[in-house]
Amino acid sequence: MKKIGVLTSGGDSQGMNAAIYATVKCGLQKGLEVYGIYNGYQGLIDGKVELLTVQSVENIAHRGGTVLGTARCPAMFTPQGQKKAIATLQKFGIEGLVVIGGDGSFNGAKVLSTKYGVNTVGIPGTIDNDLAYTDFTLGFDSATATVINAVKGLRDTMYCNERSFVVEVMGRHCGDIALYASIACGAEVVLLPEVELDLDKVVSTLKHNAKVGKHDNIILVSEGVRINGEYLSGKVADIIRDSILERMPKINIRSVVLGHLQRGGDATIQDTLLGIRMGEHAVKCLISDKTNRVIGIKNNKIFDEDIVEALAKTRQFDAKLYAFSKSLVKY
Repeated sequence: MKKIGVLTSGGDSQGMNAAIYATVKCGLQKGLEVYGIYNGYQGLIDGKVELLTVQSVENIAHRGGTVLGTARCPAMFTPQGQKKAIATLQKFGIEGLVVIGGDGSFNGAKVLSTKYGVNTVGIPGTIDNDLAYTDFTLGFDSATATVINAVKGLRDTMYCNERSFVVEVMGRHCGDIALYASIACGAEVVLLPEVELDLDKVVSTLKHNAKVGKHDNIILVSEGVRINGEYLSGKVADIIRDSILERMPKINIRSVVLGHLQRGGDATIQDTLLGIRMGEHAVKCLISDKTNRVIGIKNNKIFDEDIVEALAKTRQFDAKLYAFSKSLVKY
């Protein structure tokens, strides 16, 4: 193998740049030419490809976002789009491809590998931490740190005003950002997609806290919370705030949606190191002619696994960690 490519696809996440950095540096050290593909699979289809050098990736490892850009690309799942993508790879002589993204991006890599024989390796880049085969994904630690810092800021103003806040964070199907952040920042209530929303229990907690003199509460909520099996439609934080006010008209409570702030800013050291370690392992897989693999981390050890087997795994909700989070905030 003489030439490899790297792209970032789907939602951006901190740590993607670290993985790009390591892919380029390690690839060059192995005597490979490394090509950057801009704007994900759409760039592959459109032929937006550039030869990368050491200078191309200087000082990017810690930065948030992705220097290669990213986009969602429905065309990649059509025969016409796939043929254009293959034509681009053939034009530049790219024999192996590192795909950094989530499950949708991995499915695109799987198509290229199983249908067209392209050597592909996937690196999990998604802040949601929603891939079952790996302990952590790139961006999760950084996004969670952003939530924790935001709550720390809110705590200062909440305390002096005896005010509570409903804080909405990302996590449509996986509540790990809210769950981990709730433990680290001491949220009084955490609401997750994996646990049916019970507003009566929320109100009961707030009333109990008020009785013991605590009026500044953080209600940390994932965007994907459900009632009666249905996702809440609209701004989840506002809906929950209004529902609490209906039951507790005198409570001083406001809502805030952190939104894309969770995707921005420098990567934490954990995400930076994770991206670098995964990028290096991806290059090793390609030069060993391993294909259709995804990179993961278990018990702090980097490994690779068949992509079909990895995507077939069902994520298990950590009920013990959830119970622990609740036990920490009892008054």
